[in-house]
Amino acid sequence: MFKRIVKRIKKIEYQIRGTFSCFILFAFLLLSLNSIAQDSIKKPKIGLVLSGGGAKGLAHIGVLKVIDSLGIKIDYIGGTSMGAIVGGLYASGYTGKQLDSIFSTLNIDDLVQDNIPRKSKLLFNKRNDDIYALSLPFKRLKLETPNALSKGFYNYNFLSKLTYHVRNTRDFKKLPIPFFCMATDIESGEEIVLNKGIFPQALIASSSVPSIFYPIEIEGKLLIDGGVTNNYPVEKLKELGAEYIIGVDVQEELKDRKELQGITTIFGQISNFNTQSQMKSKRKLTNVYIKPEIKGYTVLSFENGKKIIENGEYATRNFLSELMKFENKAYQKPELKLIKDSIFIGNIGFTELKNYTRAYVLGKLRFKQNSKVSFEDFQNGIQNLSNTQNFSSVKYQFNEKDIFISLRENKINTFLKFALHYDELYKSGALINITQKKIISKNDMVSLDIILGDNFRYDFNYLIDNGYYFSFGINSTLNKFNKNVNSAFGIQSYLNNTFEKINLDYSSLNTKVFLQTVFLRKFNMGGGIEFQNLILKSDNLKKVNKTIENSNYLSFNGYLNHDTFDDKYFPKKGWYLKSNFNYYFSSSDYTNQFSKFSISKTDLGIAFEPLKNISFTFQNEIGFKIGYSTLPYFDFALGGTGFRDNTNIRPFYGYDFLSISGNSYIKTSGTYDYEFFKRNHINLTYNASIVGDFIFKATKTWFNKPTYTGFGLGYGLETLIGPIELKYTWSPESHFSAFWVNLGFVF
Repeated sequence: MFKRIVKRIKKIEYQIRGTFSCFILFAFLLLSLNSIAQDSIKKPKIGLVLSGGGAKGLAHIGVLKVIDSLGIKIDYIGGTSMGAIVGGLYASGYTGKQLDSIFSTLNIDDLVQDNIPRKSKLLFNKRNDDIYALSLPFKRLKLETPNALSKGFYNYNFLSKLTYHVRNTRDFKKLPIPFFCMATDIESGEEIVLNKGIFPQALIASSSVPSIFYPIEIEGKLLIDGGVTNNYPVEKLKELGAEYIIGVDVQEELKDRKELQGITTIFGQISNFNTQSQMKSKRKLTNVYIKPEIKGYTVLSFENGKKIIENGEYATRNFLSELMKFENKAYQKPELKLIKDSIFIGNIGFTELKNYTRAYVLGKLRFKQNSKVSFEDFQNGIQNLSNTQNFSSVKYQFNEKDIFISLRENKINTFLKFALHYDELYKSGALINITQKKIISKNDMVSLDIILGDNFRYDFNYLIDNGYYFSFGINSTLNKFNKNVNSAFGIQSYLNNTFEKINLDYSSLNTKVFLQTVFLRKFNMGGGIEFQNLILKSDNLKKVNKTIENSNYLSFNGYLNHDTFDDKYFPKKGWYLKSNFNYYFSSSDYTNQFSKFSISKTDLGIAFEPLKNISFTFQNEIGFKIGYSTLPYFDFALGGTGFRDNTNIRPFYGYDFLSISGNSYIKTSGTYDYEFFKRNHINLTYNASIVGDFIFKATKTWFNKPTYTGFGLGYGLETLIGPIELKYTWSPESHFSAFWVNLGFVF
């Protein structure tokens, strides 16, 4: 009986325990549901609105860094102008920290001036930048003024690369964070919400500041900066579904009378009236209103980017107590894997063109369909196409692996260009150029340089550019100068006890007809036939004929060129190759000394930057005559610096102009350059050379110790008219020293 009682008690105990467990479980469920309900109340849909403000908008990055540190997940983003760029990149997957790293390397000069890297330009287009200080476009004999300072091409490439991972997203609501940005229809003045389309194109349109950047055409509408109509689109975020708004405002406040100094300030104040009037109601829609310290900064203060970002962080931390309501330590925004160095290009499509063939376009792109290319090579190709100046607009979009390029043909075909220069060889010169496109065929170009000054010269070029197919060209140049010389071009026989030097008049008229093509998608390779009239005279030769040489020559010419230097005058990166060969087979033979011969020359250079603002450039040259001709007038003459490139006349530090000569030579040089302040350079050059007659014969003279050495110490300043350089040169062998001045682009 006792056992039965015990069993009964145990049964009751088990029932109680089970009931209690169920109660506990039920209570836990109630608490969980209550917690979920509370969370749903405490965590509304969070929207982030970012205003425009140019460089001041970098403060948005500081705000985002703080938001990321708290683990706050943003549900919607809307922005205008710089707020659109920063917000759009954040919405695509970048973290605040990543954006800090990206924009810390932004080059304001490239941004505003729309700089296309020199290395990505074709050789003829490099010449444009290396010679001309001013270019004026004409249409039907009327000067065309640009609509803005920049076409925004650099920015488009910059953002296209950064957004490559979302290249297939056409609906911005499907980005990792739903996004929209604002633009303005310049024709109607209507505000435009951009939430679909080509992502980088939308970001560019939203940030196209009038007068600085060209308007962007999207779906038939011509769009400019959204800040003109809606610089703080908080109400659009509400319409999208945001319940709690974090707003960042980097707009300028209205200035008082003490601050209103100057026309630009007054006009800025007038344009700011409408914006500030709107902000009275917009602030009421903002739950957390962040106003970073931006006083003293302008829309172009990118050089102060680090400080502006810090100001954004500081301003956000003033609202930590409010923001920490949404803190989630378990959440961390994942870092976006940055784009790979190479991309696959499938099919290449582009707008149907009237004046240019598919071969022409592909020849400028220099990358193949269905091939893997580096992103740098891809952008270089696009930049090549843009830099032809044959297209007023070059935009592209990625579709999966294919690419479509939208091209708008340029209606401007006439350009006037100008430049000024002074050096110790050619003296002063003023260059006037006229360039005309589409004269005979749809893809041809004619250019004429006329140089007025101490030595009249000209340079004429005509080219029918057929891209990958053989292009046809004509080049004619007149090169003249006057100089006291002692050894160049075989004039030693005219020297006596009376003259240590004679005053030499040099004149060379060269005309060549050639075909050229692209070799290995990098090198310009071509050849043709060349006519040359060479005249050498001296007024010092009174008792004999003043004319030393006056002959016409015919030769076959071949060349191979490549140039990726980022700057012709102060290179920091890249390499170049210039190789030229002439076979002279006929002459009018003024001196009765002619026999068939060849001249070959190769110039190779490389530049690199091991440390910021410190660069090294190394160059090696080799030139020689092939054949038994004793004709001295095609010898290589070395000495001096700062003059235009010439096959047979070469610069050399430590010796006077044209003071070293021979029918063959080897030259090597190394330059250390320090950019101690923006566009200000100090450089030191050492060069060494072996020069003589037939130095490459079996005697192996060229293995010997250099015969000539020299040093050059200089200061250089980059200006709008070209480099201004002051050089001091010295040679330890001859103890010759001199100061040389070069002003402006070399031509």
